[in-house]
Amino acid sequence: MRPVRSRFALSMAVRDRLMNALSPLALLLAWELASAAGLVDRRFFPPPSGIAKTFVVLLQSGELWLHTWTSLQRLFWGTLFGGVPALILGVAMGILRPLRALVDPLIAATYPIPKSSILPLVLLIFGLGEASKVVMVAIGVFFPVAINATAGVLEINKIYLDVGRNFRAGRWNTFRTIALPGALPFIMTGIKLGVGMGLVLISIAEMVGAKSGLGSMIWSAWETFAVEKMYVGLFVIAIIGFALTLALNELERLIIPWKSDHR
Repeated sequence: MRPVRSRFALSMAVRDRLMNALSPLALLLAWELASAAGLVDRRFFPPPSGIAKTFVVLLQSGELWLHTWTSLQRLFWGTLFGGVPALILGVAMGILRPLRALVDPLIAATYPIPKSSILPLVLLIFGLGEASKVVMVAIGVFFPVAINATAGVLEINKIYLDVGRNFRAGRWNTFRTIALPGALPFIMTGIKLGVGMGLVLISIAEMVGAKSGLGSMIWSAWETFAVEKMYVGLFVIAIIGFALTLALNELERLIIPWKSDHR
């Protein structure tokens, strides 16, 4: 029965990947048909074919490459500077009850604050340069990763932690061999949420005081009513988010195979 189950799981995985790829294409096709039939206002909802032509023009001129690369760099550094401390703090909070009692109220108080609302404060402290953009992404990534890492450790069966104590495992060994692997499913969920939030915040941050980046390109297109160019920026952000989600899903299947087996 095992080979049959394995083939069935494989076919389900292939089906899921195909559905992930086809659903955006189906939406674009419906949009194109609605635009051709005059069901939507082409001034505000230009057909995807027209947006694709603008995409090619911006790609050939190099402008789109410049904006996309700039945003990706900011997203990478923000994810790194926000995600790594959040991961360490979240797992430590799950292991150490006094630390959780100390830090948890601070996270609970600051997490509900809309991250976009603190952009003026970030600009005031870090200026209009690259630092403010990276800090905004780091803030957006920090909370989902920290909260999910803590929840993941707390979901680990206490018997594993008791076994570690019985074998006199130090805090580092407990972190490395029990807490971190056990919390990985929650941590990956936090990373996915954090990267998505980071994309939102980098776009907002680039609309204020930035001359490059996808957010800056979208804002500039809005000012000149270049609607198709604006949609190009929005689609590129969507494509980046879609690609990162697929990449993280594949990474999750590799490092957490037991989670995929139970789906």
